[in-house]
Amino acid sequence: MLQNVQDVWLPARFAGRALRLLWGKNKPVTITVVVVVGVMKIRSYMKKQERRSVSRRRRWNNAGKDVVVLHIPPRGFFCPSLSPFVVKLETYVRMAEIPHVIDHEEPLGPKGKTPWITLNGEDVGDSQMIIEKLAAKFGKEFDAHLSQEEKAVAHSLRIMVDEYFVWCLGVYRYGQEQGRHFLLNASIPWFYRPILPMYFKRYVEAAKTQGIGRHSYRDVEEMGRKSLQSLSAWLGEKPFMMGANPTELDCTVFGMLAFDVFCPPLSPFKRMLEKDYRNLHAYCHRMKEKFWPDWDKCLDPNRR
Repeated sequence: MLQNVQDVWLPARFAGRALRLLWGKNKPVTITVVVVVGVMKIRSYMKKQERRSVSRRRRWNNAGKDVVVLHIPPRGFFCPSLSPFVVKLETYVRMAEIPHVIDHEEPLGPKGKTPWITLNGEDVGDSQMIIEKLAAKFGKEFDAHLSQEEKAVAHSLRIMVDEYFVWCLGVYRYGQEQGRHFLLNASIPWFYRPILPMYFKRYVEAAKTQGIGRHSYRDVEEMGRKSLQSLSAWLGEKPFMMGANPTELDCTVFGMLAFDVFCPPLSPFKRMLEKDYRNLHAYCHRMKEKFWPDWDKCLDPNRR
């Protein structure tokens, strides 16, 4: 038995020594080959990406003079976008009747945010800054008729929605729900799914830095309720937030509420809108009918 074991191990030992000797003598050559091949692969990939970038840039610049190229993520199943800021900006572009085309290939802009636009070769990021730039360029300042006091109110409500209420929604969606709404409302490629928890965690950490994420879910829900109550009280029986005519504020409010009105799951904010703040719920349907008559055509055709 011992002899048989030795007969098996001796060739293996010699083979191992031979391999170690071969590796020792050729290690520099092997490493060099691996490095060279790796560098060539990386350079090939970078050149391919550069060619794609040049092609896309050429396509954006050829969209036409004063035509807005709106860069946004792919569409959702029940709402044109899962991002309230995308819905906000696209609603404004529709309201202002500004010529535009949609691009889904580059959803993240120069500031690492979505949405962003390209206009006459210039890139502009941040939904609010984009709206202000387009309003000035195309003469579509829907707040121009407001008094100074009304402008102050509109500005304050926008800040409450864009910079405060949005965090209440985010804590619920990415913290309490852990991003479940993403899977229910959009087609997520399989290779993105493993990194989604990391993204949700980063958002929750950002919410803690901002402050709202440090509170309990029940407290955050109540904070969100107070924002909806304020919006509902101000809207009253008016057709739009600032009166008979829509303004930039309507784009902001509709963008922020659209997801909870038109998409699953049944969130606490959706229940509030359906039960306690019905004027806001009806307002969202009114905005949809007026500025999104093609709503269904703007949804992901692969929706379940």
